[in-house]
Amino acid sequence: MTKFNIAGFALFFQLATCMADTPHSALEILGFDPAVRAQDDLFVAANGGWLKATEIPADKSAAYGFDLPDITAGRVRSIVEDLASKPQQAASAEQKVGEFYASYLNTAAIDQAGLTPVQAMLTEIDAIKNRKELAYWQGRMQGRIETPLWLRVFPDFKNPGINEVMTWQGGLGLPDRDYYLNQKDPRLVKAHAAYQTYLAKLASLAGIPHADAVAQRVIRLEQRIAQSHWAQADTNDPSKISHPMTLQKLITSAPGFDWQAFFQGANLADVKQINVTQLNTATTIAALFAEIPLDDWKLYFKLRSLDEAAPVLPTAFRAAHFVYRGTALQGITIEPARWQQSIDALNTALGEEVGQLYVARYFPEEQKNRMLTMVNNLLAAYRESIKNLSWMTPATKVLALDKLAKIKSKIGYPDHWRDYSNLQIDASDAVGNRHRSARFEWEYQAAKVDHKVDHDEWMMTAQTVDAYYDPMGNEIIFPAGHLQAPYFDMNADDAVNYGAIGSMIGHEISHGFDSQGSQFDGDGVMRDWWSAADHQAFEELTAKLVAQYDAEEALPGKHVDGKLTLNENIADLSGLQVAYLAYQNSLGGKPAALIDGYTGEQRFFLSYAQSWRSKVREQMQLQWLTTDPHAPHKFRANDPARNTDSFHAAFATKPGDRMYKPENERIHIW
Repeated sequence: MTKFNIAGFALFFQLATCMADTPHSALEILGFDPAVRAQDDLFVAANGGWLKATEIPADKSAAYGFDLPDITAGRVRSIVEDLASKPQQAASAEQKVGEFYASYLNTAAIDQAGLTPVQAMLTEIDAIKNRKELAYWQGRMQGRIETPLWLRVFPDFKNPGINEVMTWQGGLGLPDRDYYLNQKDPRLVKAHAAYQTYLAKLASLAGIPHADAVAQRVIRLEQRIAQSHWAQADTNDPSKISHPMTLQKLITSAPGFDWQAFFQGANLADVKQINVTQLNTATTIAALFAEIPLDDWKLYFKLRSLDEAAPVLPTAFRAAHFVYRGTALQGITIEPARWQQSIDALNTALGEEVGQLYVARYFPEEQKNRMLTMVNNLLAAYRESIKNLSWMTPATKVLALDKLAKIKSKIGYPDHWRDYSNLQIDASDAVGNRHRSARFEWEYQAAKVDHKVDHDEWMMTAQTVDAYYDPMGNEIIFPAGHLQAPYFDMNADDAVNYGAIGSMIGHEISHGFDSQGSQFDGDGVMRDWWSAADHQAFEELTAKLVAQYDAEEALPGKHVDGKLTLNENIADLSGLQVAYLAYQNSLGGKPAALIDGYTGEQRFFLSYAQSWRSKVREQMQLQWLTTDPHAPHKFRANDPARNTDSFHAAFATKPGDRMYKPENERIHIW
């Protein structure tokens, strides 16, 4: 993924093997489907047996062949419960972690407290007398709830050494504007109705009179907000979301909202520059604040606040929250175990405290060193690939190689850990812990504005199962949580590791050169360093990729959005192709052994397909198709392989095979 919702090396390195005398592929062969050939459907060939045998658990929106988030959550749980088994030093990190977790688990205390923990907030909203106070209150809520215009802190696109604040569209209780605006898809209409029911339930439980009418008023307000929102694909283009201006310019450009009060409430009264990302959205929503009655806004924010706090409110609130956000939006029929919810909340509130404990127990140094070797090999393979590009002009290749050489890699965990000593945690106050930690995080972010970027900081915790590329830092980040088997297996043969984690490394490097990353140079400065000929050639190639994914039907009548998913599809394609090159280079000219009846080349692609092993509920798939810049996993496995010459060579595909694609139609970008 690219970090916007996301050191180069010239020498080749060969991986040192960590295998036993008998070669071990680490492919999960029992999950294959022997009745399906890779030449016809690589994803099903590698995963069909598992797909047939697997039912999605009732408390999950999806099932994964290798559920690293669940594995990692279980590891964090063991750490936290070890802490709870013995006394901890007062105000220490260990005590805070244990007490936050305990407060979330103590549903009896949560039930007994009733609405008391949020009553002061509801009273505050009731007491708002004018639109200036409403704007100020929204500033104070930054970090806690997503207001219609909310704030993020990011490096300045043009001066990436300095942090700036940016506005972003938000404020919707449904996942995306399409859920409000698309009246033709019955699945979206059904979700919309479930949301209105949920809002009425929240109002009723909170004792707000005329609950059904209140829900209708709030839905109508959100409908107006949704009409102003950009499509998801447009928000992913840095060139479209760069509108830096002073506070005074913003006040003039988007009248109707008290921006000054808003920024005062957000601890940013002296802000020098604001990047107003979706400028026309900000202008429209600012006008809505002047137009829509104050009482409607107050009802809207009451329900948004209750929705945000519902996981730590009494049973009836938690149940209503699950019926909507779990069942209606994700298809889950049983609520996840409370301990799992507690771990998720803990990782959000005290992520680096937990991460420090996690890596000490679960991430040995040798894993980091082997991962760095693979990263170096991928960077070297990209250098070779860029030099041999046919579509890029020679002058731009020089700049591309310069950017590649400047890519930095961060593996496992940060060099310096966050300080949470000023965050107050109380084992008997789940709501307070949730809100204090949210405000603590926002104040931490706000303090960065107009100051130098800390290049040692990570945007993910060490226990996160994910990875990202940061275009302003020109760096790739792989947290320890993702560096586990089968994606990264110290005991697996190189073909399997390159197919799984190698393709992901290549994926993240590719983001430096996709339609987002290509707008930033090697120093992270947003500027156009491509020629007109490069842009034209790139757009012709990527238009073919958009068309390929547009044709993929993920649900009946619902296709992948090739434009929304373009950058991730570029990265999947490039990551796979360059990882294969790196794997071949790692062999040093020697043939790979035949293991489990498969050549090294075949194991590489089977491992890649196996890394996408999953089943997803229709409701969750619908949400992802609407909002997620990634394609569904089956297409992430098959479509890049279909465009890769080495896949066709490895499995000797021929016309008539469903995976076959004529050589002159295969797409190669990096």
